[in-house]
Amino acid sequence: MANDTAGDPMSSRKWSRKSIYTVSDEMEEQNLPICPKTVSKLLKKLAYSLKCNRKEIAETQHADRNQQFEIIAQTRALFEKLGLPMASVDMKKKELIGNFKNAGKTWCKESEKVSIHDFRSHALGVAYPYGIYEPLTNRGFVVVGTSYDTPEFAVEAIAMWLKCSGVAHSSNINHFLILCDAGGSNGYRPRAWKYYLYQKICQTYGMKVTVCHYPSGASKWNPIEHRMFSFISLNWAGTPLRSYETMLRYIQGTTTSKGLEIEAMLHEKEYERGIKISDKQMQEINISKHEILPQWNYTIAPNA
Repeated sequence: MANDTAGDPMSSRKWSRKSIYTVSDEMEEQNLPICPKTVSKLLKKLAYSLKCNRKEIAETQHADRNQQFEIIAQTRALFEKLGLPMASVDMKKKELIGNFKNAGKTWCKESEKVSIHDFRSHALGVAYPYGIYEPLTNRGFVVVGTSYDTPEFAVEAIAMWLKCSGVAHSSNINHFLILCDAGGSNGYRPRAWKYYLYQKICQTYGMKVTVCHYPSGASKWNPIEHRMFSFISLNWAGTPLRSYETMLRYIQGTTTSKGLEIEAMLHEKEYERGIKISDKQMQEINISKHEILPQWNYTIAPNA
């Protein structure tokens, strides 16, 4: 179910693209015959639940959506087989730091008294938590920025993870996989995302990076959403984030029964928005786009 599971980053809800009949057929192909009713019972134990349709989505699904899901599944399987690291990355919802209401409930004798209005001018600052999640090891790394969510910040957060996890200094690893959304600071359109990946990771550490973007409108299938961000949101639910230290403490204290561990650090560097990457700078990048859906799948390598 792993490659077909999506989840809400703000709660424990998760869902799948597969029906119980599809799962039953796939299990039978693996010589494990299970009837659809039994599949339904097992899915409920795994916290999946039936939901009715809600009219909330106006846009249509991308024509290449299913094909890209298959490519991502094949690429993940290949990197896992080769023993190479992979990272699911994304920016969590930005948070105002101060005495503001935080959605959710917590066990306590008296409710916390918070400000009536969530005015930005009353905040001590704004937190931009950029997360890196390792699906193979169930470990996470969150860089809490205080400036802006830019492609440069996203790449530098990934570089910090490479250094802290030891991947960057491992003589056995010279290639890793990034799974990310199609939009935002790590989207497939921003030139700066590819340029800084090349300059700050490929050239700096001599590593190749393969990037696979989830299709447009399918960000909830990114593993970091339901395997890390959702548990962070549940852990600090109902607790005002009055300081950056409080936020970091709750992120680092987030664990699950399956052994999730998260490191977190504050990053106070100022980033400039709207940096333009010229055609000449783009020509410096040693990028090879894959044959199938090249806009969403490509590899960036260091120059000799």
